[in-house]
Amino acid sequence: MAIWNPAQYLKFKDHRLRAALDLLARVPIDDARSVYDLGCGPGNVTPFLKQRWPAARVTGVDGSPEMLAKARAQHPSLAWVEADLSDWAPPEPADVLYSNAALQWLDDHATLFPRLLGRLRPGGALAIQMPRNYGEPSHTCILKAADAGPWGAKLKPHVREMPVAAPAEYYDIFAPVAAALDIWETVYEHPLAGDNPVVEWTKGSVLKPLLDVLDGADRDGFAAAYARCIKASYPKRADGMTVFPFRRLFIVAVR
Repeated sequence: MAIWNPAQYLKFKDHRLRAALDLLARVPIDDARSVYDLGCGPGNVTPFLKQRWPAARVTGVDGSPEMLAKARAQHPSLAWVEADLSDWAPPEPADVLYSNAALQWLDDHATLFPRLLGRLRPGGALAIQMPRNYGEPSHTCILKAADAGPWGAKLKPHVREMPVAAPAEYYDIFAPVAAALDIWETVYEHPLAGDNPVVEWTKGSVLKPLLDVLDGADRDGFAAAYARCIKASYPKRADGMTVFPFRRLFIVAVR
């Protein structure tokens, strides 16, 4: 398991928050009493769930002790649980299971997502947002950089080329089991400051587990090859900013 760095992830917290709040706004539940933030990370989104449902018990769930330590320090009044989301279940049926940019790390969505839906009370909602930028340079540059040196053999077993399927596949997963279903995609155009900011963005997410596999010259060589590919793919605009288009998939399913 990757040792996640909350500070690196939160470098772009305002940009990352937009999708989280867009997902939250579409959850059709007004009177929730039991709400879980699955893959809560450093807890930057969980307080917004509490604001949305102030009478609810809101619990953040994550597998990273480093992320949860940050969450507990920042928001000690909320509940936090360390657990593996691949087999986690609430102690009793929940009103809302919410997950922002976390479930792409888990496999077998065709089994996982109906199982999570089944952990809701009738009328409860499962809300999911996952990045689907895997066909763009932010992610394809990983494969190019892996092929650029001897580190490729170490990296290839850990590269997840397309962990999030097309929207229609999720429709087929949910349609037989959901009472209501809303699926959509949004491409966010993030203006980022800095010399090569897309690298800094991915260091806090998809690039982190791969860098952890390597050390020494292999790590430096891979990182440099990736940085070159990214810089060429996302040039600075006339004002010095870098525009980073990022596609995200949203699902809201009601049991």
